[in-house]
Amino acid sequence: MSKLFIATLFIFMMNKSHAVTITINDQNQQPLANAVVWLTATDNTLQALPTDSPFTMTQKERQFTPHILVVPQNAQVEFPNADSIMHHVYSFSSAKSFELKLYREQPQAPIRFEQTGVVELGCNIHDWMLGYIVVVDSPFYGVTNNQGQIELTPDHGEFKFNVWHEGFSDISQTESKTITLSSAAIVYQIGQSIVPRITIGVDEFDDYE
Repeated sequence: MSKLFIATLFIFMMNKSHAVTITINDQNQQPLANAVVWLTATDNTLQALPTDSPFTMTQKERQFTPHILVVPQNAQVEFPNADSIMHHVYSFSSAKSFELKLYREQPQAPIRFEQTGVVELGCNIHDWMLGYIVVVDSPFYGVTNNQGQIELTPDHGEFKFNVWHEGFSDISQTESKTITLSSAAIVYQIGQSIVPRITIGVDEFDDYE
């Protein structure tokens, strides 16, 4: 085995990404589910990966599914209607303002999300329908599970660590800090109180059958 091959293999192994477990806790040290986590490079060299396949935010059983969708910057999102009734999807958010007027099944074209930030979704017919699209400038992102955990696979090094939750008093803002990633797990405690989500009952009857 040549010395050049060994050296190349060593460099590859040193630069190889490893899964890092990240746990998000609330102010009471309890696991925080449905927190959006993403990593950005401190030197702005880390870019979101381009994708040709659109993401999907479905309306099903008069709810947005998934409730929270994370996408990279410039991603396209489809909004299929899986219900037998019509929906009227809209957003007035500064990150993306748009409107899909009354429709069934599939709108003609997906929506592109060019700007990073939080996009709050609503339905003009069903007031209780609420969903979020979080647009990030990173290929390393996800949503925590019921144990408040997520695994990401960046290279080791220094990153800007970002967290968002729908329970923040100002949903347009995130919490961020600079961290150095290694193989060690990361535990982060949210610095603000989480406002509980209010669940509104679904109205089984409407005039848009």
